[in-house]
Amino acid sequence: MTLTVQTKAILTDIMPGMMKHEGIWTGVYRYVDSDNQLVDQHTARVECIFPHDGPYAYIQKNLFQWDDGREYRSTLNGVLRDGKLWWDNENFDGCGWETDFGLVLLNLNRKDDPGANFYEIICLGDDGNHRARTWHWFKDGQLFKRTLCDEHRVLD
Repeated sequence: MTLTVQTKAILTDIMPGMMKHEGIWTGVYRYVDSDNQLVDQHTARVECIFPHDGPYAYIQKNLFQWDDGREYRSTLNGVLRDGKLWWDNENFDGCGWETDFGLVLLNLNRKDDPGANFYEIICLGDDGNHRARTWHWFKDGQLFKRTLCDEHRVLD
């Protein structure tokens, strides 16, 4: 399916809050275990793109950097189907949707860690330039960690 301006308009209609996330975000991701002990932390640069054309309704480009010099880059392509954004890549599959109150929710299954999945909540601050994301990770039905993301929009 080729994304058209009409498809972007449909996404804007069904997920108007999600469209407010377009742009570049930087921040810190903190991972805590089920006892709320910090187990990892890194900085992030996340670019949220809603193309006018092409096969994807949403593209997210990530750059994660650790203090020890490690880096991780990824591009996550989402398609619009049945009123939700859907992802299917080598690491995970699942979908995202928006609540009546503008929260974005995701339900993703980890392909690279069988039995693991996470639920993400994305909250945009009233100023539109700050957001908080929380991931609740489960393995075989048991909570084993959370990811806490504090981000702000940057201007390029």
